[in-house]
Amino acid sequence: MSSVRTRFAPSPTGFLHVGGLRTALYNYLFAKKENGSFILRIEDTDRSRKVEGAMENLIDTLHWAGVEFDEGPGKEGNFGPYIQSQRLSLYQRYAHQLVEEGKAYYCFCTPERLEEIRRKQIAAKISASYDRHCRAFTKEEAEKRRKTGEPFVIRMKVPLEGELTFTDIIRGDVTIAYKILDDQVILKSDGYPTYHLAVVVDDHLMKISHVIRGEEWLPSTPKHVLLYKYFGWEIPQFAHLPLLLNPDKSKLSKRQGDVAVEDYRLKGYLREALVNFVAFLGWNPGDEREIFSLEELIREFSLERVGKSGAVFNTEKLDWMNFEHLRRKPDAEVLCMVKEKLMLSEFNTTHFSDAYLLSVISAMRERVTFVKDFIEKSPYFFRAPLHYDADTVKKRWQKDSPSYLKKLAEEFSVLESPTKESYETALHRAAESLHIKNSDLIHPLRLAVSGMGAGPGLYDIIVILGKDETVRRMNSAIEKVPAIAGFQQ
Repeated sequence: MSSVRTRFAPSPTGFLHVGGLRTALYNYLFAKKENGSFILRIEDTDRSRKVEGAMENLIDTLHWAGVEFDEGPGKEGNFGPYIQSQRLSLYQRYAHQLVEEGKAYYCFCTPERLEEIRRKQIAAKISASYDRHCRAFTKEEAEKRRKTGEPFVIRMKVPLEGELTFTDIIRGDVTIAYKILDDQVILKSDGYPTYHLAVVVDDHLMKISHVIRGEEWLPSTPKHVLLYKYFGWEIPQFAHLPLLLNPDKSKLSKRQGDVAVEDYRLKGYLREALVNFVAFLGWNPGDEREIFSLEELIREFSLERVGKSGAVFNTEKLDWMNFEHLRRKPDAEVLCMVKEKLMLSEFNTTHFSDAYLLSVISAMRERVTFVKDFIEKSPYFFRAPLHYDADTVKKRWQKDSPSYLKKLAEEFSVLESPTKESYETALHRAAESLHIKNSDLIHPLRLAVSGMGAGPGLYDIIVILGKDETVRRMNSAIEKVPAIAGFQQ
């Protein structure tokens, strides 16, 4: 195969798993790095597991992540259709071809017989597998039973002796003895193929050069290689990605947390951060760099730098990456995102100018992990405090705080076009005239204007709020906080 062609072939059974996103991403990065094509194929032959709308969600999620396919549903190329249920006649033709060539056979065993075999094998403590009962039928006998309408499946004939070796880009040479392989069903009684036949037929006909998929498919690969050999087709290169693990090293599963990309979208993670994080689940650039754009990942990615060991899904690392990507975004882009969040919040975004919101962004940028944090961590920029933090009141509000703030409000009121420096000078002047420490004014002032005990620089807050709003909030706190603190006015 001269040109690189990779594919992501999910089943439409629900939301896209983060492991699925990683598989899609690695296939995309490798194809783009090699100036090749990335294909999306929908493997929907297991009709019992199909979820309505799942394919559309998969496509939408890949688009959100920036992992755009070159060919697939809605982007028809020269190798479609790209939905397996629309390709049934192909699989049936190739399955019967293998029977004709003596490389597969009709199996008429009933589900009851198969279950009885399995039960006996388990009781005897041997590995459960098909006993090859129908493999012994002559071609004439099998054809006669098929023509009478007896239900059948088609099984591939696995050699009874010897072994098979294939090369995996990540794991090196892998050797499997034929004796541990089952005579796999490749075409079911309803005419639908199993994964093993469909994936080989499709990868060949779609000219897939590299099969990059999860480690869970490694045990099935010898069966696929054997089918390639039976058909006389060129075998693609394989690369099996390491498992995704929880922090306790168990396999990543829904039981221990969110596993769908949709979950992380809803929580407010930036696509750049999630893609960056997922790229590092098994791969690294070989140096200390960790923050990458999608374009940078394309330039740097190589399958040779993908490891064999399981990759731990650490949400703390994901949070850090989200912080870093958000911090690097230009103000104009962050402004658009903040305005969008404000529209969905209790605050009326029309009350705030772009200049005002940009000043809020500047003050909070180093303190937020998510876009929503600009609002949720600093609601005081969008309305006067409705409540005052009880712990801060207890620790920072003194009996004389109201009189102190009255004096400070007088100092602020006479300022004209005040700056951070003039506010600070006025506070120092008030503290000196009251014979108190600056902190005796700073702490109750922060509480008055924000309702909180921590946040960005105090003078940054009051410059953004403006003199009139700051004085208004100070007077409001003078009236309300003493009762909360337990002081009589």
